[in-house]
Amino acid sequence: QVQLVESGGGSVQAGESLRLTCVKSQPTLHCMGWFRQAPGKEREGVASIDTTGNTDYADSVKGRFTISRDNAKNTLFLQMDSLKPEDTAMYYCAAVSVAYGCRAPEVARQADFGYRGQGTQVTVSS
Repeated sequence: QVQLVESGGGSVQAGESLRLTCVKSQPTLHCMGWFRQAPGKEREGVASIDTTGNTDYADSVKGRFTISRDNAKNTLFLQMDSLKPEDTAMYYCAAVSVAYGCRAPEVARQADFGYRGQGTQVTVSS
């Protein structure tokens, strides 16, 4: 059983930055990523990274967010710059199995069938 623990969320002003961290209990070969969910909104895959370091991003965060992983430390990161109020949501780390490519939308779709953390809240005020 893989356990994922997120940290790094908080409340910031628009334009500021946050760095989310996700620590895995053990190495995995899964597609890793972040998804978010705000009240009343659909779950959105934010970013993904495969075992070779290939990344994918939602259009809404492209150019502002950067996903990375440190395999030696079983850790996943999400650097979030130029934050906007619409980025406000609960952010979840997930490790999923995918049949056709590790993509951000797949992280959101498969999260309930793989492993996911408890989430960390990000609030951006204008």
